[in-house]
Amino acid sequence: MSENHQISTMDRVSVGLAARYRKERRFRLFGISAIVASLLFLALLLASITAKGYTAFRQTEVLLDVYLDPAVLDVHNLATANYAALVRDAALALFSQVESRQDKRIIGKLISTGAAYRLQDLVTSKPELIGSTRPIWVPADDEVDMFVKGHIPRDVPEAERRVSDKQASWIDQLVAADRLKLKFNTAFFQAGDSREPELAGIRGAAAGSMFTLAITLLLSFPVGVAAAVYLEEFAPKNRWTDLIEVNINNLAAIPSIVFGLLGLAVFLNFMNLPRSASLVGGLVLTLMTLPTIIIASRASLKSVPPSIREAALGVGASKMQTISHHILPLAMPGMMTGAIIGMARALGETAPLLMIGMVAFIVDVPNSFSDPATVLPVQIFLWADSPERAFVERTSAAIMILLLLLLAMNAAAVFLRNKFERRW
Repeated sequence: MSENHQISTMDRVSVGLAARYRKERRFRLFGISAIVASLLFLALLLASITAKGYTAFRQTEVLLDVYLDPAVLDVHNLATANYAALVRDAALALFSQVESRQDKRIIGKLISTGAAYRLQDLVTSKPELIGSTRPIWVPADDEVDMFVKGHIPRDVPEAERRVSDKQASWIDQLVAADRLKLKFNTAFFQAGDSREPELAGIRGAAAGSMFTLAITLLLSFPVGVAAAVYLEEFAPKNRWTDLIEVNINNLAAIPSIVFGLLGLAVFLNFMNLPRSASLVGGLVLTLMTLPTIIIASRASLKSVPPSIREAALGVGASKMQTISHHILPLAMPGMMTGAIIGMARALGETAPLLMIGMVAFIVDVPNSFSDPATVLPVQIFLWADSPERAFVERTSAAIMILLLLLLAMNAAAVFLRNKFERRW
């Protein structure tokens, strides 16, 4: 009787174990499925951005034989010369059979307005070329660029595309004459923003981002580390410090646009600092990243074993010497990791900077912290709102550059953590 009872008990235990193992396998399967689905969606997003943006790294250019007419180019006043007329005449010379005024006007529109600026740079740097005919590659109009890249299809009715059949035939003539090619788009990396897609670049936004991040790092890292050291090593444990800690944790979770409103009220309206400047952007992002750096720095300080402190104090070191000579060097890798993660978040922020006016259309590349500037996320926001098809690829290309910067910063944080971190 007892044997039957024992067998039935073991059977029940076996059934229960089998059920638990099945639940565990299902739970692991759900977890793996969630990870795979996340990776697939991420891959789909990156593939979509790359497919739309990689063509922005090449730009359609046209080879023109430009006669640098001395009657147009006054050596003593090159800044006001009519370079656009020289470009237009060179473009018309490629299609000498065209006689209609309307067709000539359309031919002129095949060339970007930026061709005049490129010609001006050439003549200004080498005025001795005046009077000669020079071959020069100039950017094509954005519609021509989109047509050559296949973003404007040929196999649709003429009324449904931005390039007419006549323009398409002229483009084919240029390709056959080896006067139209896709070249590396240096303007995308060397130019600032522009109303014309083929002339727009990210240099101004990249410079603004670097100036803004420099201000953020110079202010947030020392202040954040000092605050963490005080709260962890010196501050008494009472309700006031508890209130400060709760507020720091709450500030880390506040929407970033709130910091933009604070910057608008304090730095612009009260302190009258320059609007749309990297200085103000850096101050706003400093307020936003400080809680993250403080929390990461306190966690790094807590990870240092108490025996380090006790040993230093036991051999006669003061508390300040213990912290500066022993605790901080051991906690610094974690602090640097937290700072880099905070900087990566600041690099990708848009909302707080929109509130302080960094959404302005900035053509010039900023040269100082007080110059009007924008940043890469805001530049992407502005281009995404533009109706031209050519801005779509430039928006995606700028997103690719931003993702690469964020990936590099996060990789640096992981590298520093793995290289300098000590396990106790």
